[in-house]
Amino acid sequence: MKVINLHQEENELIQLAVESNRQAQQKIYTQFSPKMLSVCRQYIKDIHQAEDIMITAFMKVFTNLKNFQHKGSFEGWIRRIMVNECISFIRVQKKVKYIEDEDYFEESFNNIESQFSIDAIQFLIDSLPDGYKMVFNLYAIEGYKHQEIASMLGINEGTSKSQLSHARKMLQGQISKLKNYDNGTE
Repeated sequence: MKVINLHQEENELIQLAVESNRQAQQKIYTQFSPKMLSVCRQYIKDIHQAEDIMITAFMKVFTNLKNFQHKGSFEGWIRRIMVNECISFIRVQKKVKYIEDEDYFEESFNNIESQFSIDAIQFLIDSLPDGYKMVFNLYAIEGYKHQEIASMLGINEGTSKSQLSHARKMLQGQISKLKNYDNGTE
């Protein structure tokens, strides 16, 4: 049995794409576009706009591929470009405003019950104000720390924490309403 070094294959594919090999670029796009569309959709409500942003971000991926240093995962590097492109789009389109509020509290919000579909959860996240949604996605889904979020969005760390706290409260309220509705109590 022959063992194929997948990491070596990825490095070769990246090198070919750096050299503007269209087949290599297409293979990268085909491999990562479904996941990256999902990433863009977390930030952008409209699927068509999310797809446009993903395509624009892939253009940046291929333009900057020579700068990929093979430290960390290739998928993570692409994902970061997608997130940054979404943030840029939201800034330009909607001029997101953040509430300066130093009062916040950390609470656990890790147990969204499996009774809700992914579409229902995404709908709830989509209904958040843009500032809340962006911080929630960056923290809860992407795993960034508040200091990183503050730097990315040009806000202070306390504002990031506050936005997350407010987003969680809103989501918990919406989930409670859904539970009550499902149980027939509302």
